Amino acid sequence: MRVERVPFRLISAATAAIILAACGQKQSAPPPQTPEVGVITVQTTSVPVTADLPGRTNSFLNAQVRARVDGIVLRRDFIEGSDVKVGQRLYKIDPAPYIAALNNAKASLAKAQANVVTQNALVARYKVLVAANAVSKQDYDNAVAAQGQAVADVAAGRAAVDTAQINVGYTDVVSPITGRTGLSQVTPGAYVQASAATLLTTVQQLDPVYVDLTQSSVDGLKLRRQIQEGRLQTNGINAAKVTLVLEDGRVYPEAGKLQFSDVSVDQGTGSVTVRAIFPNKDRVLLPGMFVRARIEEGVNDRAIVVPQIGVTHDQKGQAVALVVGQGDKVELRPLVTSGTFGSNWVVDSGLNPGDRVILNGVEKAKPGMTVKPVAAQLPAQPASSAQASGAAPAAPAASGVSAASGAVAASAAK
Repeated sequence: MRVERVPFRLISAATAAIILAACGQKQSAPPPQTPEVGVITVQTTSVPVTADLPGRTNSFLNAQVRARVDGIVLRRDFIEGSDVKVGQRLYKIDPAPYIAALNNAKASLAKAQANVVTQNALVARYKVLVAANAVSKQDYDNAVAAQGQAVADVAAGRAAVDTAQINVGYTDVVSPITGRTGLSQVTPGAYVQASAATLLTTVQQLDPVYVDLTQSSVDGLKLRRQIQEGRLQTNGINAAKVTLVLEDGRVYPEAGKLQFSDVSVDQGTGSVTVRAIFPNKDRVLLPGMFVRARIEEGVNDRAIVVPQIGVTHDQKGQAVALVVGQGDKVELRPLVTSGTFGSNWVVDSGLNPGDRVILNGVEKAKPGMTVKPVAAQLPAQPASSAQASGAAPAAPAASGVSAASGAVAASAAK
C-alpha cells in the first residue's frame, strides 16, 4: 500500500484555519464592572474642643511650722501623717526661761506703776506750793516731767509684759491651718532657734487640691484666634471643665474647674501656667503627683468629622482621604486634622460639607477611577468598650461621634 505524503505547508494552513474557526465561535469578553465603594457624606457638626496638658498637683494650703523662740523641744503632741485642726498644739518647747522673763516684766511694770503714784502726789503738792511761792517754778516743772516719765515707764512695762507673754505662748507650737501633717523634722530633746527659723514639720490642706498645668503659648494663641474668628464658643474660663488622668492611667472621678491662667510666659520654656482646682475628699491626690488634664475649652460648631477608617497617611505622614467627586470619579484629598473625637478624626481643612468620603472598598479605588458609591457600613461602637477602658469622660464623646457618623451614613444612604 502506498502512502502519500501531504506537504507540511498544507498541514500548517489547515491547522491555522481550524484555530481561527474556533476563535470565531467564542463570545467576546464582557467589559470590566465598575467597582462598588461605601461612602459617607460629611456634614458639619458640633465637637467639643479639648486640650491635653501635663501638670503636677499642689496642696491648697501649705504651712511650714517653724520655731519662733529658742529652746529645747519637750514633747511632740501629734502623730505624723495625721489630720490636725487649726490651733492644735504640735510641739511643746521648754517655757521656763520665758515664764521667768514674763515675771520679771510684770515686776518692772508694778514698779513703774508705783512710781506713777509717787510722781502724781509730788506734782499735786508742788502745784499748791508753787502758787504760794514756797517752791520754785523749776522744781514744779521737774516734778511734772518726772510724772510724764513715770507714765511712759508704765507703758513700756506693759509692752514688755505683752512681749514676754507672747514668747511664752510661742512655746506652744500650734498648727496654723487645718490639714494633714508631714514628717516631724525634730524630736524631743532637740534645740530649736528662732533666728534660724528651725523647721519642725509641714501641714498641708489636701481638700481641695490645685493642679498646675503647663500650656504652650502657641496653643494659647490658637485658642484665642479661634474664639475671635467665631469658630469656638465658650462660657468663660472659670466655667471650663477639667478631667484628670492619674499616673496609672485611670480617670479621676471628680471633675475640676479652671481657676486662672498666668499672665506671663516662661522665657525658658515658652509656656504659661494654667491652674485648676479639684475636690479631694478621699485624699487620692497627693502633692507632687504627675497628672494629665483634659480641658474643655469650647465647642466647634462647624467641625467636620470622618471615621478613622476613612483616613490614611501617605509616605510623608500627610493625612489623606479618597473622595468621590463629580462623575463618580475618585479624588485624593490631603487633610489637616486637629485631633480625634471618639472614633473619628476632626478635619480642619481638605473636606467640605457634602463631600463623599470612601470608607469601604478603599483598596479597590484609585485616584481617577470611576466607582459606584453606596452607603458605607460603619463598624459597631459597643458602649461597654469605653467603660472597660475606664475612660469615663470619653464615653459621651464616643456616643456623640457614633450619632454623628450615623447621621452622615443615613445621608449617604439617601
